[in-house]
Amino acid sequence: MDPMRAVTVRHASYIFFALILGTVVIAWFGWDLPLARSFYVPGQGFPVGLQQPWSALYRFGEWPAFLLGAAAGIVFLLGFLRPSLATVRRQALFLALLLIIAPGILANAVFKDHWGRPRPRQVIEMGGSFAFHQPWQPGPAPKNASFPAGHPTVAFYLSAPYFVLRRTNRRKALYWLWGGLVYGCIMGAARIIQGGHFLSDVLWSAGFVYLTALVLADLLRLDAEQG
Repeated sequence: MDPMRAVTVRHASYIFFALILGTVVIAWFGWDLPLARSFYVPGQGFPVGLQQPWSALYRFGEWPAFLLGAAAGIVFLLGFLRPSLATVRRQALFLALLLIIAPGILANAVFKDHWGRPRPRQVIEMGGSFAFHQPWQPGPAPKNASFPAGHPTVAFYLSAPYFVLRRTNRRKALYWLWGGLVYGCIMGAARIIQGGHFLSDVLWSAGFVYLTALVLADLLRLDAEQG
């Protein structure tokens, strides 16, 4: 294994271990249900989630990520026509593919549509008809279920430029990383307040994006391109 790939594997292992540890801690202390239930009002559902800014975040909060991904796709295509953009074509491809793969394919098409974990508003404790399931337990909920959290996955995608800039401009890279993480957490809070997801769903949303970005950056040799 070449040294750069070894670093990626080691980095991914640390992140995966952190995700497992976080999941165990959340399950051990039973944080998922009480946190979601704190926003539930019997007979009303999750009324705070209908208020601002949470409603606007749900409706419009994904657009910054979509705009970034679309811009990256345009830059990638223009790179075949404009020599001035050819040097950033690989980075643009990374940004476009990450949006398609992490939130689009892995989070939504693969897991949310097939894992079946009931959402907070679907469990018995909050007026629903399904039993509570831990994130590692496939459930009976229909498509577009709780695990992982879709909107936060898109929001966490805004940390993607970190992987493009980390070798050339460490400070800007860290701004993007922490900005994306904070924005993803805010979106995650919105979805918990709205009864759409549990805390552990949001944790894995961040993990899906970060792990996919690590693997994709390695496959596209982003660091070698810039190093």
